Amino acid sequence: MVPMPSGKRPAGPFTPLDFQLVLLRRMADHNPDLVEDARRTLGVSIADMREANKRWQAMVRSSRARPAAARYRSVLGEPESTAARRIGDLDCEAWQWPVPLWSDLRFEVLVGPNGQVWNEWLVRAPGAEGPELRTLADLGPWSCTVDEAARAFAPARPLEGTAPTRWGLAFTAPDARGVPHEVVAEFAWGLLQRTRVGE
Repeated sequence: MVPMPSGKRPAGPFTPLDFQLVLLRRMADHNPDLVEDARRTLGVSIADMREANKRWQAMVRSSRARPAAARYRSVLGEPESTAARRIGDLDCEAWQWPVPLWSDLRFEVLVGPNGQVWNEWLVRAPGAEGPELRTLADLGPWSCTVDEAARAFAPARPLEGTAPTRWGLAFTAPDARGVPHEVVAEFAWGLLQRTRVGE
């Protein structure tokens, strides 16, 4: 991706670049340094990130807002892939788009039969090698997705997020010496942001 000059960009259609800034804005509370590096990679300013988030929130909350599934198609274009998926007794479609900031991840939206969006988060790209999650040391910021952590440290208990697009997991994970610890992991848009370790 060619970086754009820093500074306020002219208003125009909401683009996939703008959407990446929305993802970063939600992560900035936990990992400002990582977000700063990513923002520089994209060649945009803090003002650009704030403006993109402001525009996104306006779209989501507008009384004339289009359905979430249509909004994602409008912003991100046609999905890179679509696949039928069954969750429990319910059928849905998984739509995935590439995310240039994280080439081994995809942004996934689960869409029910009535067009309602059930879930929206980052997942590992098909065919991409996921991380080896064995100990606490492997759980660094942005190292894994919700489902990867849940599988690696099963059984994991889902926790209510502190805000929209945030998730939590509680599980037990060993340290480097093999001593188990209770862990609460916090995710934004499905990507690990931080962990809190108990005894």
